[in-house]
Amino acid sequence: MKRLQQINTAMRAATLSAAFLALAAVAAFAAPSKPPSRIEVSWAPPEQLAEVKNNQFNRGWLRTDDWEQRLGDHLRKSADRILPPGQQLQVHVDDISLAGSFEPWHQPGTQDIRILKEIYPPWLSLHYTLLAADGSTIREGDAKLRDGSYLQREPPGYASDPLRYDKRMIDDWLSREFKSANKSG
Repeated sequence: MKRLQQINTAMRAATLSAAFLALAAVAAFAAPSKPPSRIEVSWAPPEQLAEVKNNQFNRGWLRTDDWEQRLGDHLRKSADRILPPGQQLQVHVDDISLAGSFEPWHQPGTQDIRILKEIYPPWLSLHYTLLAADGSTIREGDAKLRDGSYLQREPPGYASDPLRYDKRMIDDWLSREFKSANKSG
C-alpha cells in the first residue's frame, strides 16, 4: 500500500510538472513581445572599426562588445529624450575611435591603461535616417563627429564613466542635429 501511494505521488508530481512546463511554453509564446525601439543603432563589423584595429589585443577592461553596447544604449536613451513622439532614428556607426589610446611602450604593466591626451581625441563617423511616424524619411545624412578639445572642456557630468568623453560627443551631436531642428519645426 505504501509503495502504491509513493507511485501515485510521483505520478501526480510528474503530471503537474508536465502541465507547468506546457503552461510556461504557451505563456512564452503568448506573451506580448517587446515593441522595437524607435532608436535603432547598428555597427560596422568590429574588424573594420579603427578602435578595434588600433587595439588588436582588446586591451583595457572595456572590451569591444561592451563599449559598443554601452555607447549604443547611451545613444538610444539620449535620442529618445530629444526626438518628438512618433519619430524614429536609425543610426549606423561606420567607424569609431574612443577617447585616448594605449601607449604600452612606456613601461611594463601599462599596456592596459588608456592614456588621455589631446592627440587622441574621440571621433565617430555614422550614417543616420530620421523617420516620421508614418515611416517617411524626414532627413538622412552622414556625420563625422570629433571632439578635438575634449580635455579642455568642462568634465562631463558622469566623470567616473570611462566612456564619458565619447558619450558627451554623441550628446553634443544629437543636440545640434535634432534638438534645434525640432524647436524650429
